[in-house]
Amino acid sequence: MIFPIGDDQVKGGHQPWFSYSFIVLNVLFFLYKFSLSPAQQEAFDLYFGAVPMEITRGQDLFTLVSSMFVHGDWWHLIGNMLFLWVFADNIEATVGSLKFLVFYFIGGFAAVAAHIWFNINSEVPMVGASGAISAVMGAYLVMFPTSRIKMLFLIFPFRISAWIFLGLWIVQQWSYGTSQASETGSSVAWWAHIGGFAMGFMTGFLSVPLVT
Repeated sequence: MIFPIGDDQVKGGHQPWFSYSFIVLNVLFFLYKFSLSPAQQEAFDLYFGAVPMEITRGQDLFTLVSSMFVHGDWWHLIGNMLFLWVFADNIEATVGSLKFLVFYFIGGFAAVAAHIWFNINSEVPMVGASGAISAVMGAYLVMFPTSRIKMLFLIFPFRISAWIFLGLWIVQQWSYGTSQASETGSSVAWWAHIGGFAMGFMTGFLSVPLVT
C-alpha cells in the first residue's frame, strides 16, 4: 500500500494547535469507543453519526459536528489522521488558527451536505473526519501546488508533486462517487469526500495571497 507520510512545504507562521488537537480528540474518541462492547460500539455510531434521514427532518443536528470525531475501525482512524497530519498544519500555519477552525467545520458541514444530497433517505450513520480533511486537501492543492508529498510504498520512500497526488485522489473519489459505489449500501461516503474537497478548493483561492 502507498501512504503519504509528510511534505516538504516549509512550516512557519501560526502554530497549528487545532490541527494537532483534532488528531488527539479523534484518537481519544476512538479509544473510548474501542473500550465498549460490539453492541455498544454500534449504538455509539448510531447516536453520534450523522444519519441523513434524521438530519433532513431537523433531528439530532449535533451529529453534524460529533460525526467528524467518530471512526469505524482502526484503519479508518489511522488513514484519516495520517492525512490530517500531513496536510492540515500548513493550512492553519498560513491562515491562522481561528480561521482554520471555522474552515475545518464548514468543510465538514459541506461534506455532510453532499453526502445527504445523494443519500437523502439513508438510515446509515455517516462517521469520520474524512469530509473535513478532504476540504483541507482541496485548499492545500490550491495554496501549495508545487509542494512535494513524501510517500511510502511498503518500506520504500519517494516524493510526488502535490498537484499530481491530490489530483489523482479527487479523480478516484469522483470515479467511485459516480459509480455504483456511491449508492446507499456503500460503506464509504464518497460524495462527502467530493463535497468537502470542492469547498476547500474554492476556499483555498481566498487564501492564496497569504502564501509566500
